[in-house]
Amino acid sequence: MPVNTDPKLIAGNSNKPLATSIAKRMSMHRGQVVKPIDTRVERFNDGEIFVEVFENVRGEDMFIIQSTSNPANDNLMELLIMTDALRRSSAQRITAVIPYFGYARQDRRTKARTPISAKLVANLIAEAGVERVLTMDLHAAQIQGFFDLPVDNLYASPIFALDILHHFKDMEDVMVVSPDVGGVARARELAQRIKAPLSIVDKRREKAGEIAEMTVIGNVEGKRCIIVDDICDTAGTLCKAAEVLMQAGATEVHSYITHGVLSGPAVERITNSVMKSLVITDSIQPTKEVKACKNIRIVPTAPMFAQAILNISGGMSVSSLFDNETLEPIYESLYPSS
Repeated sequence: MPVNTDPKLIAGNSNKPLATSIAKRMSMHRGQVVKPIDTRVERFNDGEIFVEVFENVRGEDMFIIQSTSNPANDNLMELLIMTDALRRSSAQRITAVIPYFGYARQDRRTKARTPISAKLVANLIAEAGVERVLTMDLHAAQIQGFFDLPVDNLYASPIFALDILHHFKDMEDVMVVSPDVGGVARARELAQRIKAPLSIVDKRREKAGEIAEMTVIGNVEGKRCIIVDDICDTAGTLCKAAEVLMQAGATEVHSYITHGVLSGPAVERITNSVMKSLVITDSIQPTKEVKACKNIRIVPTAPMFAQAILNISGGMSVSSLFDNETLEPIYESLYPSS
């Protein structure tokens, strides 16, 4: 049911630049200034998190913008405590906008005596008082079922499709590549959007963290390959896949990754890799090293998130943002020739 009040934003510390960008986009759409409400989120000397909201939120439709990225536990606790503060302040509805949902890779039991942490986090978020979740490119779609509340899972592939069509121009020799069998559905969806063929890099591991062998399924000779995935962490698999594709005859390798975790040696590996470019979104606030890397480019998600927030608040469709006819006007300033 639509809520009869304008949406209000509140931002945690995980990605304040994205929260500011979302507010600016909402200001453009509504013709009036939108800013995250004045809030204090700080830590005591022992690490405890304290939240104080300085504006009246009684009866308001609140949207908390907070990725649960590194440091994942601190950012998750910030989200939970901000939710509790809003609930106890009589907010009418609380929506958690989580551009990057941490713990999503722990969505099943891979061995005996291991947790399903994604389900645990879903329980914590719901118990804190969140009534709806808005996120992007969950690692596994079934995580939506971990919540007993509505979950809107946005996709980066429509944005990536606009970016590819804008930068690649001639699409005749472009091929989309899934870096593993598990990501075929995601890669196929993008391939269909840009009308390109699909290939797969099949990887086999002898033990966790070590790749024994990679095999390319499909003919990539003479192709400009675009690797598509949802998360890039240490970039080991990604850089190895790029090497295998070049050895198989690809002329160029580019990568489009939704969530640039980019921990440890990731930036150094990408800088020294055969990849011509890596495109990520701003779902996770980029570090100085990521911003300085010449072959990493960041595309904004604020236009999509801003429109999704307005649609949720107004009781309108969120899935309409997956259609090019809806998305292209939102990104017209970035991709005018699309």
